[in-house]
Amino acid sequence: MRRLLVVLAAAALLAALGGTALAHSRGITVDDNFFVREGVPPTVTVRRGDVVAFRFRGDSPHNVTVTRGPVRFRSTTRLTGTYRRKMTTRGRYTIVCTIHGPEQQRMTLRVR
Repeated sequence: MRRLLVVLAAAALLAALGGTALAHSRGITVDDNFFVREGVPPTVTVRRGDVVAFRFRGDSPHNVTVTRGPVRFRSTTRLTGTYRRKMTTRGRYTIVCTIHGPEQQRMTLRVR
């Protein structure tokens, strides 16, 4: 009986670790007047459960704010550092920097 409990506990631990091992991380650069790259507002696709890391760069402060999507979230305004968000709800998210506005700095994040 004791051996069975040890085996079940080990299996539960492996299952828990396996779930976190399957999650991916995706980095998105937030720089002066653009997300990811300059030009057309990008669309980035991730899987449900992935962690998105918004990396702040540039000379101006920025933030990350969902203006449309199944779940709303926002980062603090900052010059440097990283804001991480685990994406648990599928859907299409419109993300902007509220300092620069959607005309200058927006992107779409698709969670599948």
